[in-house]
Amino acid sequence: MRAPTLSPVRPVLARPLPGADASVMGDGTTAGSRAEARWRSARFPITVLLVLVGAGLLSSLLTARTSAVPLAPDNPGSGGARALAEILRAQGVQVEYVRTTNEAVAAAQDGTTLLVVGTMNLFGDQVTRIRDTEADLVVVGPAAYDVPRLTNGAFDVLDSWATEPRLRAAGCADPDAVAAEKILTGAYSLEASSPSAITCFPPDGGLGGGAYGIDVQDGRRVVVITDSSLMTNSRLIEHGNAALMLRALGQHDRLTWYIPSLSDGGFDVPSGPGLSDLLPRGSTVVGFQLLLVVVALALWRGRRLGRVVTEPLPVTVRAAETTLGRGRLYRRARSLGHAGAALRAGTARRAAGRLGLPRSAGATDVIDALARATGRSTEQVAGLLYGPPPTDDAALLDLARRLDELESEVHRT
Repeated sequence: MRAPTLSPVRPVLARPLPGADASVMGDGTTAGSRAEARWRSARFPITVLLVLVGAGLLSSLLTARTSAVPLAPDNPGSGGARALAEILRAQGVQVEYVRTTNEAVAAAQDGTTLLVVGTMNLFGDQVTRIRDTEADLVVVGPAAYDVPRLTNGAFDVLDSWATEPRLRAAGCADPDAVAAEKILTGAYSLEASSPSAITCFPPDGGLGGGAYGIDVQDGRRVVVITDSSLMTNSRLIEHGNAALMLRALGQHDRLTWYIPSLSDGGFDVPSGPGLSDLLPRGSTVVGFQLLLVVVALALWRGRRLGRVVTEPLPVTVRAAETTLGRGRLYRRARSLGHAGAALRAGTARRAAGRLGLPRSAGATDVIDALARATGRSTEQVAGLLYGPPPTDDAALLDLARRLDELESEVHRT
């Protein structure tokens, strides 16, 4: 009898239970358990990050856009000019705030007003471009050496140093000055160099000139106000300051408010929107808060490497090299007025300290003290420290030599 043939027995594979994760790791965990563990360890910093982002978005939406730039239309501080800008807007004037020469020149069209607040940060070519616009020009607080160029020679500087603030009457027939009646100022005075130019608010003593000047050149108004503090939030309500500033700036429906900045060299920049223009408002605040979160996470999760070890710098930059570099920049830009003003300010500061004068001493006190210490006349000392700017390199060298002589005479006393 033949034995029956038995078929090979196949092993029965165990099937996973329904809903169970079959990808078991070598340490007994699964992908799901590991993801859950990661989430438990990361949910706190993620929650903090989301809370900070939400707070940043909320604060950027609820906070008004302000700045701390002096005399800016969005500065609500005592040295800002937001009150003046808001009054002009309430009267229907569209105020556009710019910080570059290109923006100011592009916006200064015929039938508009261009306000230039201070000119210390403007170079020669920028002053010319501002002067040649078609808009009515109102210059507040300009540097003394920029007045003739900005006004096409209509005005010059009568005295370039500040005096004790006094209440000045209009003293002219200009309707804007007459409406203001009186202003309290100690700024330098202008003198008219053109038959059509008018100066108002003269200093006491009948010396002529004034802190306000206006000239009409081919139908275009050119106004110069030497004291910029009249437009600040803290002084706008004093005397006739508000009437004078509102009438000077409210002649047209559009006003370009230009405050020159140190970063603006007056060069052409590529047209078109940049990355900052494409980002929503408030993105800078949110980005800063995200950076703080990243720094906090780095400090929390980072490995401690021990205390910081200081070491001496391999290179020492001498102060003389910095001074030479600044001088070369002045020479390259042909900024003779800036260089002369820097030399005069340094001489006046050192001489005043040598004579024991406080830093708050005015120009008159410095001139009188130097005249007594050196035996020179007050007119000669005032001409050296506060005279007109040099016009060429030879005049600048001569000014530096004479200032050095003046300072050496003070040191010998």
